[in-house]
Amino acid sequence: MGKRKKPIQFNDKRLFYTIQEVADHFAVNVSLLRFWEKEFENIRPKKTAGGTRQFTREDIQQVEVVYHLVKEKGMTLDGARQTLKTKKDDETKRVQALERLTEIKKELLLLEEQFDLLHEQHKYSSTETEE
Repeated sequence: MGKRKKPIQFNDKRLFYTIQEVADHFAVNVSLLRFWEKEFENIRPKKTAGGTRQFTREDIQQVEVVYHLVKEKGMTLDGARQTLKTKKDDETKRVQALERLTEIKKELLLLEEQFDLLHEQHKYSSTETEE
């Protein structure tokens, strides 16, 4: 049984994420991310003076593109590199669209919760007035 994904809870106040958090997000080994960093020009996290990798949201989006091509579509590394050269904009747009849809889903679920609360409050307040 493989690892389970632990999605990163992106926070507007937080600028950087550790390589372990990114690895957990995609349910891959840290070593795979280091390997992809060597193989793909688009994955370039910042490094501290001590060599600790710091991933921004944009870096994580780039990992998402590579993950999609290699793990989900089953492409070889050469095939993924070629796709990134020719269709980079398409893949980046796909990742951005998925991210935006995820944000919209969260907003809709929050609205649903608020609606349910209002509905419950209204239901109880109308039964009190009837009595």
